[in-house]
Amino acid sequence: MKIIENILKSVVLDEAVISEKEQLSKSAYRIRIQSEKIKGLDFHPGAFLRMGIGIGKEELSMKDKVRSYSIWDIDQKEGSIDIAIATHSNGIGSHWVTNCKVGEKVYFKLKKGKFLADASADSYLMIGDLSALSHLYMIQKNLGVNKNIKGIVYSQDQSELFEDLDGNTPFDFYELPQNPSQEIIEKIKEILPDLEGKKMVYIAGDSRLCVALTQFFRKELNWEPSQIKTKPFWNPEKKGLE
Repeated sequence: MKIIENILKSVVLDEAVISEKEQLSKSAYRIRIQSEKIKGLDFHPGAFLRMGIGIGKEELSMKDKVRSYSIWDIDQKEGSIDIAIATHSNGIGSHWVTNCKVGEKVYFKLKKGKFLADASADSYLMIGDLSALSHLYMIQKNLGVNKNIKGIVYSQDQSELFEDLDGNTPFDFYELPQNPSQEIIEKIKEILPDLEGKKMVYIAGDSRLCVALTQFFRKELNWEPSQIKTKPFWNPEKKGLE
């Protein structure tokens, strides 16, 4: 196990230091990591970080030692990245972010993925929960000017949700139960008349909601697959997906 960890640290992952930590709400934290390696990243808005958060902890399996987190903000001139981590899933990452401290080392690697900002549409609908909020903020800020963007973000406790780093809240917040598929569908129907031109939807968060809403857009609204971008951030049965 230690040999594999040493390979992760020295070959696969880059080293960074936690330079800031802030509790955003009772169920979310912001941390900032600092590294010279960040200055040279080939970054695309909507990319993730693969972070080694359990290096040196023998009680964790290897897959639990590396987690994926959304990049909320990046300053490549300063070599810093901000991420927000929700703790409501009570998984490995939740325990880590609650207990980590400024000055600690972390290990990371950029993970581009497919849930990226796509500026090819005219109107956007963004749907997600607490776990996806910072990711949706990043995408919203990078779609360009003159875009019609609507957002539905929910939590069982609305006070858990937080504003963007610039103090804005471009999405509508709702207090809804876990997996509120039918409630969200009703809100989508209310918003659809306001979406004009080429349309696109981003769906993120609870894996059950991602599946239900993807089916709704494809089967009931007849949207093309290219119009639907979805990313399950967590699975309530598995305490997270990655």
